Amino acid sequence: MKIALLGYGRMGKEIEKIAISRGHEIVIRKDVDDIIDINLADVAIDFSVPSSAFDNITNCINNNVPVISGTTGWLDKYDEAVNLCIEKNSAFIYASNYSLGVNIFFELNKQLAKMMSNLEDYNISMEEIHHTKKLDAPSGTAITLAEGVIENTTKGGWELGDKTSKENIPIVAKRIPDVPGTHTVWYDSEVDSIEIKHTAHNRKGFALGAVVAAEWIVGKEGVFSMKDVLNIR
Repeated sequence: MKIALLGYGRMGKEIEKIAISRGHEIVIRKDVDDIIDINLADVAIDFSVPSSAFDNITNCINNNVPVISGTTGWLDKYDEAVNLCIEKNSAFIYASNYSLGVNIFFELNKQLAKMMSNLEDYNISMEEIHHTKKLDAPSGTAITLAEGVIENTTKGGWELGDKTSKENIPIVAKRIPDVPGTHTVWYDSEVDSIEIKHTAHNRKGFALGAVVAAEWIVGKEGVFSMKDVLNIR
């Protein structure tokens, strides 16, 4: 399989290693301003920057090249990308996190939120920690976790910072050198606390998940998620 890497930073290089180890060929390595012929690739994997992601994704969709995106911070245009994908009969996956463990964590988070939804004595809060080169805050993974809680409780939204209204979930974002990603969800009351946490030890899990998603999407049409790739019901 011929893969285009749209974004050739640390994640792009990690994806390259995994892809080559699984027998694939990297035919494009795109930095921010590079001009490329996306039609050289069977599939594209976008881990670029927020300012480039939408253009990268729409270029792939317009040329009927399936695209996997893990870039966060551009989601105000997500619906446009979805509508274009449907119009062009192309294929597209966006995930805030491609790690198998994180996607299981997402489902665990939803189940815990359902169980806690009627227990009003518990305050919900979240924390995410990433490396200092991560540009957006909170992380896309933290937002996905917050959305999973909002869907299953009476919470109305989320806010960045440790102080928020009772209706919203506070998310604290920390940037510490060389931290791949740590996400924690707390339910705290006067008598006890419940905590679920996912800690990434390195970027290999994210890279492997992205390559697995790229392998899965080739030959398909539609807008998918990692639940489809991993057959999580």
